[in-house]
Amino acid sequence: MSSVKDNLARSIELIDSESARLDVEVLLAHILGRERSWLYTWPEYELSTSEQSEFDGLLTRRKEGEPVAHLTGEREFWSLTLRVDASTLIPRPDTELLVEAALELCPEEKLRALDLGTGSGAIALALASEKPGWQIIAAEKSPAALALAEDNRRRLGFTNVQILESDWFTQLPPQQFGLIVSNPPYIDAADPHLAQGDVRFEPHSALVAERHGLADIEEIANCAGSFLQDGGWLMVEHGWQQAESVREIFIAAGYRAVESRKDYSGWERITLGRKN
Repeated sequence: MSSVKDNLARSIELIDSESARLDVEVLLAHILGRERSWLYTWPEYELSTSEQSEFDGLLTRRKEGEPVAHLTGEREFWSLTLRVDASTLIPRPDTELLVEAALELCPEEKLRALDLGTGSGAIALALASEKPGWQIIAAEKSPAALALAEDNRRRLGFTNVQILESDWFTQLPPQQFGLIVSNPPYIDAADPHLAQGDVRFEPHSALVAERHGLADIEEIANCAGSFLQDGGWLMVEHGWQQAESVREIFIAAGYRAVESRKDYSGWERITLGRKN
């Protein structure tokens, strides 16, 4: 058997990742059912045979590139612990920009909101956690992702979120929202990054869009006006080089107050606009 300290020391050297130490800490803490800080409080703890075997198995899968979130089955987003699997995108910190913008520009305590392509339910559930008076619809076309989002909703206990099956707006009855938000597919099919990192294990349909990654954003922008109330906001996440094109799409679709906002690395990663 090996101690926590020994496992950390040997494992970090085995993983080819910029976040190797964090990856190993998360996996080891997951196996032991502890917080990461515990690993450094009790470095001499000896793993049992079953714990060691399970950790070694996860470590091998991580060495092969499988995302840590898939190995642990969860990812934190907006302080919520969400269950994740290969049916959806893994929630990322940059997507929290959409939540921040929505809360800033929609301060109302009562509002009807729509999250298109909800995946794990991350955006909808984050908004629900901050705005219990909002009524939120989270739409998703993938049956597997729908089941995952509903599981997260039920487990976290948010009664103000309704998970519905719909391919963008196609299966939604006519209605009005004060906010529509989406993290749609926006990657060009020819982008070499699709063969790198975690995206290799995420659903292609949730990543790639036609027209150099802009087709779904254009469809959302063109259709959202019929579902937005006057003064309602549309907000989408997009690629770091797409902001100018997305602003042009929004302006052509008739939105005003169109602007893009930067992520934590200084790239413009979300664009928003308001219905006249």
